[in-house]
Amino acid sequence: MRNLRDVLIRPVVTEKATGLMADNKYTFYVDKRANKVEIKQAVEELFKVTVLEVNTMRVHGKKRRQGRFEGVTPERKKAVVTLKPGDKITVFEGL
Repeated sequence: MRNLRDVLIRPVVTEKATGLMADNKYTFYVDKRANKVEIKQAVEELFKVTVLEVNTMRVHGKKRRQGRFEGVTPERKKAVVTLKPGDKITVFEGL
């Protein structure tokens, strides 16, 4: 098993992800090889909260162009973590 800090890459701070925080759902970019069990363990261990549900999705890379050169942005994996009512992740406070 990997180190739990390697599973979570960074939080997603977008308008949609910020709106989900009202429903006690927090969004993270995670390692592409991580499964739901590892994500749940990482969030519970790092933030000392109780996770009820984990939903994951693959975000495919988009084609980008710079002049005549074409490329693709990297693929990512996102996880939306639902916490027990009353639990909060303090890193997201003030957003």
